[in-house]
Amino acid sequence: MSALSKSDPLAKPLVTLGTEMRRCRKEFGLTQDQVAEITQFSQSLVGFIERGERTPSRNFMQRYDNAIEAGGELVRLWEELTHAASPRWFRTWLDVEQQARSLHTWQPLVVPGLLQTEEYARLVIRGEPGITDEQVEKAVAARMKRQEIFARAIPPLFRAILDEGVLHRPIGGKEVMRRQLERLVEAIESPRIGLQIVPTALGVTTGILGGFVIARLPRRPDSVYIQSAAHGHVSDRPEDVELIHSRYDTLRAEAHPQPVSIALIREAERLWT
Repeated sequence: MSALSKSDPLAKPLVTLGTEMRRCRKEFGLTQDQVAEITQFSQSLVGFIERGERTPSRNFMQRYDNAIEAGGELVRLWEELTHAASPRWFRTWLDVEQQARSLHTWQPLVVPGLLQTEEYARLVIRGEPGITDEQVEKAVAARMKRQEIFARAIPPLFRAILDEGVLHRPIGGKEVMRRQLERLVEAIESPRIGLQIVPTALGVTTGILGGFVIARLPRRPDSVYIQSAAHGHVSDRPEDVELIHSRYDTLRAEAHPQPVSIALIREAERLWT
């Protein structure tokens, strides 16, 4: 079986998945009717899924994969394109993130996921009550996969504002924190990535109740992702977007300029060494 074709990050995920399934089925030499008989799903459902008009279940994908002896490749593609390792409420945002021309985020508690090291991410994710080791590892892999947007020919512009407390919160101990702060310093070597720190001494309370991200999209209104204790909320409602833009602008005005912020990150890194 030939290698899976690379998907266009701007393509509709289900259409991309269905196209790949159809290609692999034909390459294996089966018709839709034959696959339907083997998998014991209806031919109409197979057709809907191959046209990208229905979301397949894991059970369907596993049976389809087995039918054409894909060796798990189609299941893995399904997991990647449908963000199966991520909570349902976060999947809409992942599609937005992939399409964004720029991302502007405020984080009062932890390093943004797009800049986390694998060790730091694993510890943050493990804090979810009841999560299994398998779920942790899948979520970590998914988070690392998201960071590949910075490897594109034209990556999105990424601007992050962090509370100074993020640099000193002991997640995982000294070695994990030192490597995480090293990662931040390396990240800002890119002209597409910017970081600013809001000093703790100012006592700023704007945004203290939760982080957020603003995504600017081509030919579409801005979308925002707003974090909460239960789960996040994705919205493109003008009133929500305007409120989050206002909070971001307020925080940016209070933050140190980037050269001062870099110095603070380096100082914190030395403290963790």
